[in-house]
Amino acid sequence: MSHLSILPTVLRDTECLAATLASLDLRWRRGGVLVGFGGEHQEVALQVELKDGQPLGWARQHDGSLALVGDLQRISRSTALQVLLGRITRAYAARLALQEASLVLPTASIELSV
Repeated sequence: MSHLSILPTVLRDTECLAATLASLDLRWRRGGVLVGFGGEHQEVALQVELKDGQPLGWARQHDGSLALVGDLQRISRSTALQVLLGRITRAYAARLALQEASLVLPTASIELSV
């Protein structure tokens, strides 16, 4: 891994993100530290190790959001990884919307079709 970078996101809910990662068959774990070049390290709230062994994590920011942490130089060159990040973001947004709808309409029947 080269330099670790932190990319702000709109993600805020670690439980929703964990469920989203699991639904995409990504093996995730809570906490830990990502290590970069020269011993650089960053604590994260959640992390996944991708098939190529590359770790990605999400660190809690001061404003409550979860920032993406990883080797963003490698990410920027990987179309497959960019697609995966898009899938994670869309699945997270859909899951969060359904959770919020169930709070507002607790007796409603919510169905998701693909």
